[in-house]
Amino acid sequence: MAAKDSPNPRGPNCWQCRFFAISWDPRMPYACQRLGFKSPVMPAIEVLRTDGQHCLGFSPKDHAPVPAPSGSDPSNAMQPSTRVTSTRLWQA
Repeated sequence: MAAKDSPNPRGPNCWQCRFFAISWDPRMPYACQRLGFKSPVMPAIEVLRTDGQHCLGFSPKDHAPVPAPSGSDPSNAMQPSTRVTSTRLWQA
């Protein structure tokens, strides 16, 4: 059962939460800094399994504008980044 004020009826997405972290522990790779635990599954799933309701600690990430590199043309400061991303998957 989803919260009535939740924008996503399936519950919060940990990847979009400011408190989500990747742990150093390969057995518990995901962490919630707000609730203070590590888990082998996404923290929101662990909260749902344990508590029976969607995570109430979700807080969306702040999306601050990326500053332009020094010495660049200020007219291009608001242009979107042309960052190249890889499509290959890797395994640690």
